[in-house]
Amino acid sequence: MRQCSLQDYLHDLSSTALGALTLNQGQPDYVYAGYCPQSQQHYQLPRTPGAKAASKALMHQLAVDDTYGQEGKMYGVLLVQTVTGEMAYLKAFSGLLQGQATRPGWVPPIPGRSQVALQEAHTLEVLETIKHRLIELQTLPERARYQALLTDFDHQRQVMNQRHRQRKRQRDHQRQQLQKALQGASLQIALEALAQESRRDKAELRGFKRAKAAQLTPLETRIQAADATIRRLRQQRKILSCELQEAMHRSYRLTNFAGQSLTVQALAGDSPLPTGTGDCCAPKLLHFAAEHGLEPLAMAEFWWGPDTADRRQGEFYGACAERCQPIMGFMLAGLSVKNNRGQVNANLSVPVLYEDEWLIVVDKPAGLLSVPGRYGHGQDSVLSRLRLLLPDGETLAAVHRLDRDTSGILVLARHQEAERLLRQQFQSRQVGKTYEALVDGYPTLPEGTITLPLRGNPADRPRQSVDWERGRPSTTRYRVIGQDGPVARIEFYPITGRTHQLRVHAAHAKGLNAPIVGDRLYGMANHRPRLCLHARELTLWHPHHGQALVLRTPTPF
Repeated sequence: MRQCSLQDYLHDLSSTALGALTLNQGQPDYVYAGYCPQSQQHYQLPRTPGAKAASKALMHQLAVDDTYGQEGKMYGVLLVQTVTGEMAYLKAFSGLLQGQATRPGWVPPIPGRSQVALQEAHTLEVLETIKHRLIELQTLPERARYQALLTDFDHQRQVMNQRHRQRKRQRDHQRQQLQKALQGASLQIALEALAQESRRDKAELRGFKRAKAAQLTPLETRIQAADATIRRLRQQRKILSCELQEAMHRSYRLTNFAGQSLTVQALAGDSPLPTGTGDCCAPKLLHFAAEHGLEPLAMAEFWWGPDTADRRQGEFYGACAERCQPIMGFMLAGLSVKNNRGQVNANLSVPVLYEDEWLIVVDKPAGLLSVPGRYGHGQDSVLSRLRLLLPDGETLAAVHRLDRDTSGILVLARHQEAERLLRQQFQSRQVGKTYEALVDGYPTLPEGTITLPLRGNPADRPRQSVDWERGRPSTTRYRVIGQDGPVARIEFYPITGRTHQLRVHAAHAKGLNAPIVGDRLYGMANHRPRLCLHARELTLWHPHHGQALVLRTPTPF
């Protein structure tokens, strides 16, 4: 088999609609950014109109071949310049494509996977067996039988209790009549007869409890044994996954543009990274370009295949928070200054509403994170952009957050003392907040208060759910301020600040029962390009002079 050369992976821009496109034309709408601990520098790479145009050309190729659309997957394009000055693009897919790690013309996986191939195959086989066993244990016939019997016994108990209460009332009435009509031995005999009836009812209840235990206890024992096995299997699954993850992270070695090469394990340090780190499009593309002396110009990633809860075919997405963002700074290290501190920064500024030496307040656009992702130091966000833009950016700290899809007022402190004083206000609920939203439907009441306990759903992150037993209290006041057909315009005044609080309070049946327009997580997108939720007003006390700051920004929908 012929060994592939670099030219096999470089795709000519002139063969697409990009032939006449200037690569630097137009402003980027996203930046891949990160902080590299090794060089102690911030780096970034834009997603430009040129990268998106190359992606559109790739989408057209994927659409022609139906097999690509059958499995949902992230795809990526990296515009590069060769050592001879030629422009081209690389393409990559995340993970495996139709069960294969390599395909002609696609950037190959990062070296190292083959070293753990046997362990991976064996572990995946065991994990699949565990998965089927867990399903079997979770769907035991005894569970349904137990639930059906329990429901039936509960119904019988209700009927019996009602019958016993009625008899007791009758006996109490009879006792009163007997005490008026009889005396002496005759009264005692009559009262004893009523007491005997009471004892019969109690005996009936004891017999019912024995019959219930006789049928339910064996089922409970079987279910408890199954639950113990489920806990053991889950622990085994966790151990196997961790062992495979560690083996992969020891074998995967990534190269950056500064010529450094480190394993994923070394990059993770004390913060373990999830299985699959290094298998996404961005690391594949950047590693390949660094290994072959190619200069990155721009990059874009998109989803192709069936839509999911948070992915839609043909839409562009940034670096994933868990796998890519933690290593993005290292992967980009060594890029030229023009990609790191030039035109991109100016194009990616954030509108500033207020600024002094203590704080800065911005109007966050929808689709941009407030702060970097949970594992990264420089994922594209308001905080990471301002840190790159401002001379004192390294001391900035966000004192509260807005969801990625929510726009509006965001407050950042410029030093530790300001951060401490501002956080105290938010934590003690001294900050007044007003949000504006469009919702699908009209609330039953024109104004009111919603109180629902919220808890993160670990099986379906980042979704939040109402959990009456383990949820954290959350309270929102609301007022209807307008209506246009089936859509109502609402003002929200959150008392607490839980994740996705307003979105859940709007969508839940015990809240407004009217999801926010454009909410793909808790409602319907309704062809809206964005979530129609905006942090419109915010009132706080200035951390230095103590005067009230009333901040407003127009609602963009």
